[in-house]
This record gives sequence, C-alpha cells and structure tokens, in this order.
Amino acid sequence: METDLPLIAGLVIAGFTVPSILSAFSERRPPRASVATILIAIGLIIYAVVMKPGGYRLDEIPDAFFRVLGRLL
Repeated sequence: METDLPLIAGLVIAGFTVPSILSAFSERRPPRASVATILIAIGLIIYAVVMKPGGYRLDEIPDAFFRVLGRLL
C-alpha cells in the first residue's frame, strides 16, 4: 500500500510528459525539461516496483490507482 503512491505519481507524471516531449520535437527545440521529468517518473516507478514484495502486475495498477485516489479523497 505504501508503494502505490510513488507508482501512481510516476505514471501520472509520465503521462503528462508525453505532450511536453511532442511539443518540444514539433517546435524543433531540445526537450531538456521533458527528459528530466521522464527520468523522475521512471525513478518513481522503479522505486515502487522494487520496494513492493513481488512487484506489480499490470492488472494491479487500476486497483492501486483507486486506492491512492480513495486515500486522497
């Protein structure tokens, strides 16, 4: 349960990074901030997977999302 928050935060950050990367490439500028953000997201996801005994399966991710959402609300 404690590793759900870093996993979901990493996935949300990674999702928000995709438009930023596409914008940088379409404007022909280097995606420096996007690369830094995606590295943070990858770090959070790896931390969550490594710290949870047994790791995460793909079918567990929606449950983890709603546990985090329920805890925040």
